[in-house]
Amino acid sequence: MKAAVFTKYGSPDVLHLKEVEKPIPSDNEVLIKIYATTVTSGDCRMRKADPFAVRFINGLTRPKKITVLGNELAGEIEAVGKNVKMFSTSDQVFGQTGLSLGANAEYICLPEEGTLAIKPANLTYEQASVIPFGGNTALHFLRKGNITIGQKVLIYGASGSLGTAAIQLAKYFGAEVTGVCSTANVELVKSLGADKVIDYTKEDFTKSGLFYDIIFDTTGKSPFSGCVRSLKQRGIYLRAVHMTLSPFVQGLWTSITSSKKVIGGVATERKENLVFLKELIEAGKIEPVIDRHYSLEQIAEAHRYVDQGHKKGNVAITVHVPV
Repeated sequence: MKAAVFTKYGSPDVLHLKEVEKPIPSDNEVLIKIYATTVTSGDCRMRKADPFAVRFINGLTRPKKITVLGNELAGEIEAVGKNVKMFSTSDQVFGQTGLSLGANAEYICLPEEGTLAIKPANLTYEQASVIPFGGNTALHFLRKGNITIGQKVLIYGASGSLGTAAIQLAKYFGAEVTGVCSTANVELVKSLGADKVIDYTKEDFTKSGLFYDIIFDTTGKSPFSGCVRSLKQRGIYLRAVHMTLSPFVQGLWTSITSSKKVIGGVATERKENLVFLKELIEAGKIEPVIDRHYSLEQIAEAHRYVDQGHKKGNVAITVHVPV
């Protein structure tokens, strides 16, 4: 089978298609023929080993543990292990691969108990492939923030993969949503249901005098002190990124010394979240946002585009074309 492989860290040019051995499912695994996958900012960080800590996980001088990127996928189950009971051959599924990645390939084996669910019936494979990461992460953090009806919620980085999912989910939970994005993405954010959109190139929301129950930073680029000041008493500041030492200490100090809380870290991938998202999608409550489509052969070009940091929603990769 073909896979997009990288054997050294660096620019998108380190990626190349290679024939690798097709996996065989173990007793509790399913073999998935991947029809679509994605390129995320996380894939790009892993490829570049940026931050440097990536090298402690994946090899100091070159990639060793993970050589095929890709966390999201949608496809069809081609074979199942003898102990698998939740899925059958020909099931159309979507999901996440966990820390092992590996979805930028024609086939993958995943445990049936993993973050895998039946694909929403009203989505194409490409549309379904872009749901898991942004949807699961947004759901994880909004629930951590105890989102409730009537709250004022600000989404910083509202036009990205995570932000577009967060807007729609926050609206579903009954919040009054303000999205923060650049000029080029204002109309997109409005179309997703945001009650108000702030163009950060023209306005600093931290100086508006308005206060929020939840501020959700999806990019790690929001001004820490300004966000804390813009929270209501008992407000919650969510940061869906690995926090470096300085914001971690600031967040801990804020949570200890005031009624406001700072919650950061990485979302846990959960099967039940995928099932919940599937139900919302089929009910027409949320929809995928795809900026660009590429083929697996164009994987390096897709990485170059994501590296620019201006994608709207998601970048989908077509691996197989349904017959």
